[in-house]
Amino acid sequence: MSSPGVAKTTSAVDAANGGGDCPCESVIFGCSQRMQMVRRTIEKVAVTDVPVLVQGESGTGKEVLARLIHRLSPWSQGAFVKVSCAAIPGQLLESELFGYEKGAFTGAYTAKPGRIEMAKSGTLFLDEIAELDVGLQSKLLQVLQDGQFVRIGDHEERKVDARVICATNRNLEKEIGSGTFRRDLFYRINVISIHLPPLRDRREDIPDLADYFAALFSGRYERQVLPLSAEIKQVLQQRDWAGNIRELENTIARYVLLGEEEILVRSHEKHRSPSMEFRPAADGSLPLKSISKGVKEEMERQVILKALEANKWNRRRTAEMLKISYRALLYKSRGVGLHSRHESQNKSATSADLPD
Repeated sequence: MSSPGVAKTTSAVDAANGGGDCPCESVIFGCSQRMQMVRRTIEKVAVTDVPVLVQGESGTGKEVLARLIHRLSPWSQGAFVKVSCAAIPGQLLESELFGYEKGAFTGAYTAKPGRIEMAKSGTLFLDEIAELDVGLQSKLLQVLQDGQFVRIGDHEERKVDARVICATNRNLEKEIGSGTFRRDLFYRINVISIHLPPLRDRREDIPDLADYFAALFSGRYERQVLPLSAEIKQVLQQRDWAGNIRELENTIARYVLLGEEEILVRSHEKHRSPSMEFRPAADGSLPLKSISKGVKEEMERQVILKALEANKWNRRRTAEMLKISYRALLYKSRGVGLHSRHESQNKSATSADLPD
């Protein structure tokens, strides 16, 4: 595959910061050691034409990374063409990839170029490549080997003139073992492999990501919200984020739209593990009484939280459900850290505390 233009130097990482559809470098890579290793790899491979395979759980930012590689490459002036292999039905994906000529099949009233052709002098991004059926994998392998393809219903061979980046959230070696992915295709696309760590393995990056999304959505939705407090950022760092960066992004979007930090606390509590870790005291003892107290407090916290959620945070109805006084509920809520943002600002009870 050809390399249009002069290759950029690795310092182009900085030139690609900000603007467009790609966040700045500090947001993408953060400060975690694992992401800094990813950054160094990208600096070396972006200027080459070798295929890149980006692996990682859903929501870890594989497409964002692919777009950054495109922007740092000699193909940056060309198009970034994404093919979602999981979203396009198998019977349509071949025509989407290779294109077709007029009359090639019923409904082909005009000729249409495929995604491979549309990515000329640019980047072809095959997202969730493990979803390709084995037959189409064979055809894709032939294209990558020969650097040529043919539209459906045509005989003219056309040259592939695009950088190819693939992504998957699956373990392709396991897919090879089960017979659902071709070993030879894996070797062809896996010249350079980049593995994006889940967000739980780069917790130190969560505060900066949260600030980025808060600023992004504040501008997009024209909403003014208070900066995220240090306490809230600590809460966000404690969560495992099964949906990774995408889940964090959606959580911050809800916060910006609704404007209550309590949303972030409740979101954390829903994913909080009921298990507790017991550590010996400084003298090496493991006092049963204090452990029992901690378990009791955690159980109370979970019960109060579920009751508040069931009553849409109406404290008077929650107190009735729990068969305790309203004053006792407020006391216990504060004791287990479930006081509202309004209370922390020394405001009186809101209308949500009044019976409906």
